[in-house]
Amino acid sequence: MDNRFGDIETFLAVAREGSLAAAAKALRLTPSAVSRCIGRLEQRLGVTLLRRTTRSLALTVDGATYRDRMMALMAEMADVESGLGQEDSGPRGLLRVNASVSFGTQCLLPILPHFLERHPAVTVDLALSDAVVDLVEERADIAIRIGPLRDTRLRAKKLGHSRMVLVASPAYLARRGTPERPEDLDRHECLQFSFRRSVDSWHFRIGGRTVQRPVQGRFFGNSGEVVRQMAIAGGGIARHGRFHVAADLRDGRLVEVLGDFSAGDGEDIHALYSAQDRLAARVRAFVDFLDDELELPS
Repeated sequence: MDNRFGDIETFLAVAREGSLAAAAKALRLTPSAVSRCIGRLEQRLGVTLLRRTTRSLALTVDGATYRDRMMALMAEMADVESGLGQEDSGPRGLLRVNASVSFGTQCLLPILPHFLERHPAVTVDLALSDAVVDLVEERADIAIRIGPLRDTRLRAKKLGHSRMVLVASPAYLARRGTPERPEDLDRHECLQFSFRRSVDSWHFRIGGRTVQRPVQGRFFGNSGEVVRQMAIAGGGIARHGRFHVAADLRDGRLVEVLGDFSAGDGEDIHALYSAQDRLAARVRAFVDFLDDELELPS
């Protein structure tokens, strides 16, 4: 009978204990039985997992990769099994959340402690990245997306809308002057984004219609947070969602410019999660929490 899960567990024990003998003792098997398990696993995979000598045992590159992947899968299986039949006792288990750096630092982190206090059986694994990730590949339960939605395989819950604003530091404006009209930006450093979905033109409302004006500058950042920090440091004028710079505007680190020419455009913010029929209690609880607790400046 194929006992591949037993072989995998035996391999993980060897990797953890550092020797066949120690793994055999932990598993209450004989060293020869452990050796046979490893042999079957290597034969089935077609790779060498362990490098054995008379005095030591070490994982090969393939062995280390296989260990890491199997440990993650085993943890996922344990998480699934522990969550079955537990709906009546409330949300529990590991909740993996993915969000942009700007949204995570400005909006999620300030309220996450309240969620953890409310749901003591839930553990949150928060990953912040401005790269658009695949929820399945990254094994994320929820992703916060800013802007147009493209993945129709997922459910989406709209959390709010944030207007775009142009901002600069008082020090930069004192040094370079405050632009009075959109065309004045030609004489300023406009801070831009380097990722693919960014654009090199900004929207303005001029003469009753919305127009796009190209901008230029000598700085590109790979995240909204990088561009924000550059603006605070006096590096130029940046265009951000208001949620990202609301505290800076309130505290005077940044000031809004060309507000009279605002096109009123902005970006919708959604929580995306699996479209499966039965939603895990911890995912449903987090979506409801965001809907109730998240406050986005308009």
